[in-house]
Amino acid sequence: MTYNEVVKIGDTYLLPLVSELYGMDGYEIKSVKAHTGGRNVVYTCEKEGADAKILRIAFLNDRSREDFLGEVEYIRYLFEHGGSVSDVFSSRKGNLLEEITHNDHTFFICLFKKAKGKMLAENNYLYREGTPITEYYYNCGKVLGKLHQISKGYTPVHRRYSFFDKYNAEYIDRLIPDSLFLLKEKLVQLLKTLEGLDRNRESFGMIHFDYNDGNYSIDFDTGQITVYDFDNSCFGWYMFDLASLWTNGVGWIQFEPDAGKRKKFMDDYFETVLAGYRSETKVENSMLDKLPLFIKLNLMERIIDEFECMRNNGEEPKCNEELSYCIKCLEDDIPYMGFFHEIYSCEEPFEYEERNI
Repeated sequence: MTYNEVVKIGDTYLLPLVSELYGMDGYEIKSVKAHTGGRNVVYTCEKEGADAKILRIAFLNDRSREDFLGEVEYIRYLFEHGGSVSDVFSSRKGNLLEEITHNDHTFFICLFKKAKGKMLAENNYLYREGTPITEYYYNCGKVLGKLHQISKGYTPVHRRYSFFDKYNAEYIDRLIPDSLFLLKEKLVQLLKTLEGLDRNRESFGMIHFDYNDGNYSIDFDTGQITVYDFDNSCFGWYMFDLASLWTNGVGWIQFEPDAGKRKKFMDDYFETVLAGYRSETKVENSMLDKLPLFIKLNLMERIIDEFECMRNNGEEPKCNEELSYCIKCLEDDIPYMGFFHEIYSCEEPFEYEERNI
């Protein structure tokens, strides 16, 4: 079933039922334009004098009922324990997750509180006027640190999958074309390295797994960040989310020609992020030393996500400049996403020549 087919079914069948399930009489419900690789149909729900809501309809068969229950249970736990997240609403039946079956296809329904503020991109990547951007870096780390600290006390009823349940040699071999044999070899080596890492409560637990400025909003009056889109949340290393923050930070300095200045900026940026993070939870230096490893893991996740999107869209596998760049960094063991390496071009950031598969 395609995205457009679901939108049509939503307009004629699903939305009236959802409105009744959640008591949303009088709400104006508008679809949100899907982003590339999106796995859900999303709507804004607004009514004068009431909190705005976000409706999510999941239609792909890549997630089970247990997966969704684990996600919304985790979000509710984070919210109830002081995490800055968009809470999930219960339906009139008292359920955090609702299912609607139409023509033998099951749709999973969730309703969330709309986060206050807006995404950084919606503000043209301009931060709060009169406030140093370092406040934003600090808050990114602080909010993430709080979520991780809460996760350290979390024992699920409905358990989400763990990292190795999805990311394993068998899955990589099925998903990635055989022509990319060196990439497959490097990814399997990476997984073997990860298998030897500690998975104690201080280093391993439920993580967001997609912590970036597209998945949180900022209240530009206060600087408060509210996190959402836990669609990829799973049990993994907390360092993965921290490495995601590192990789997101390169955007602030990506057009700087001098690699030394890029390095100095990233060191200062990440030091500020860590100060915010450590204000809420601790991270061992032995794990921080593995930052390059977890940046590689972020690249692996990005590569696998690209191939999954091609498969889900029925497209032939191909490597554009951005995907080729990620693959080149892993194949040639180039650390830090090549950001300080001669492969990097400030004129064409994170691009490499396309390759045929």
